[in-house]
Amino acid sequence: MDKLRSTLKQFVRDWSEEGKAERNMCYEPMKDALVQHFSNISLEERRRLRVLVPGAGLGRLAFDIANMGFACQGNEFSHYMLLSSYFVLNKTDQIKKHTFYPYVHSFSNVVERQAMLQAISIPDILPSALPPDSNFSLVAGDFEEIYGTETDPREPQSGKWDAILTCFFIDTAKNIVNYLRIIHRILSPGGVWINLGPLLWHFENNNTNDPSVELDLEEVKSLARSIGFELSNERTIDTTYTGNSEGMLGYVYHAAFWTATKIH
Repeated sequence: MDKLRSTLKQFVRDWSEEGKAERNMCYEPMKDALVQHFSNISLEERRRLRVLVPGAGLGRLAFDIANMGFACQGNEFSHYMLLSSYFVLNKTDQIKKHTFYPYVHSFSNVVERQAMLQAISIPDILPSALPPDSNFSLVAGDFEEIYGTETDPREPQSGKWDAILTCFFIDTAKNIVNYLRIIHRILSPGGVWINLGPLLWHFENNNTNDPSVELDLEEVKSLARSIGFELSNERTIDTTYTGNSEGMLGYVYHAAFWTATKIH
């Protein structure tokens, strides 16, 4: 049930008018950095630039990037996210076609009962309105298995991507070293990795006793540099994640943002 509630709130974040402010806090800086990195590329030439979005969730960031003219592929592991993104991307034919009530399941931190019954309609933009020559896809599966199974330079993923955007993603790693090595390997020379997110390590308190690696922020940056990235545009962006502006409780992440160029 918790995952279902979380998925409903993801719909708010990614595909509703009510989620626009939160999307703008996260997605706009990333999209701006992507455009800035390829500022010498014309709009007509963007279609030849391949952009990967691991941990794509319900697909809005990847969709927006494809809508900007880039060839974009999202990658997602959660079947909750995959089924939901398939629904919104492929089974909606008008704006605000579907209405639901994402906050009706919780009685805590409610200012007034009417807030529990807030109706949310999705989508706020028609997914099928992508330009006809758009290159947009979603791939299901584990990031490490799909993009990191081989280290042979002849392997199809090696050097394939011009940009990789990770939003609230790198802390899903059991071993962050593997994630960064894969990102570096599959980027083309001079390619860019744009990151935004916290370090809420998902496997820190796992019950399986499997080993996991949890680094602090400066250690992650140092690791990225040692692997072959040059970091720039480093800053902190305060943002919520599936927050409820009408509730009495809210969490704000001091999310780390950077642009990292593959230099060797």
